[in-house]
Amino acid sequence: MKTKILEKLSEIEKEKNIEILFACESGSRAWGFASPDSDYDIRFIYKHTKDWYLNLWNKKDTIEFMTEDDLDGSGWDLRKAMKLMAKSNASLLSWLHSPIVYRADEVFLKEIQMLSIESFNPVAGFYHYHSMSKSFLDKVTKEHVNLKSFFYAMRTALSASWIVKHKTIPPVLFSDVLDLIDDNTRKEIESLVEVKSRYNEDFLIKQNERLFTFLKYTILDNDEKGKLLLNKKGDAEAYNAFFIKTLK
Repeated sequence: MKTKILEKLSEIEKEKNIEILFACESGSRAWGFASPDSDYDIRFIYKHTKDWYLNLWNKKDTIEFMTEDDLDGSGWDLRKAMKLMAKSNASLLSWLHSPIVYRADEVFLKEIQMLSIESFNPVAGFYHYHSMSKSFLDKVTKEHVNLKSFFYAMRTALSASWIVKHKTIPPVLFSDVLDLIDDNTRKEIESLVEVKSRYNEDFLIKQNERLFTFLKYTILDNDEKGKLLLNKKGDAEAYNAFFIKTLK
């Protein structure tokens, strides 16, 4: 599948006259709890030639594609990506730190990762994950629960907890954020990860009351502790300098 992904990325470059600086896997495959029928969520950052940016009028700054091979692609122009990273956009940050990288300009990736770490705003990151965890909690209150929804709720809740505790970008791999919890709870969750790896995404399981209570408590705890986080503003000039350097 990686060969098909690389071929598609090269095709997009030629078709759109762009240079892809970085491409990775996002979603459940990157998080470590994919199902057999999970799509490949390909995310990438690209740049145009310099003249493209010298224009009075706004131009389309995203590229999307979907193939019959379950390749779901979405890319952002460099300028769009930089502006969103300055706001600590959680989706973009998860791309940049994905454990599955399909291709990258190594210097670009190393430098933008460092910039993202140095300028991370814990408040912005926290409220992204915390609001998502509360919305997913509503989907896992029934007697039988969709495993995909359960893991989305648990991952976002623990990512918010990670930010509360460490004030840093949370790990992309779900197994890494499980370091926050006790061994028994971790083992129960890991056993469900193994189940999800064997069944399609519409698979339902009977509600696990202990894990559901743990999830609710984690979200309530985040509600209080998140209020104590402080905003952090990135260096606008550092962003601009990096953008100009990358274009050159």
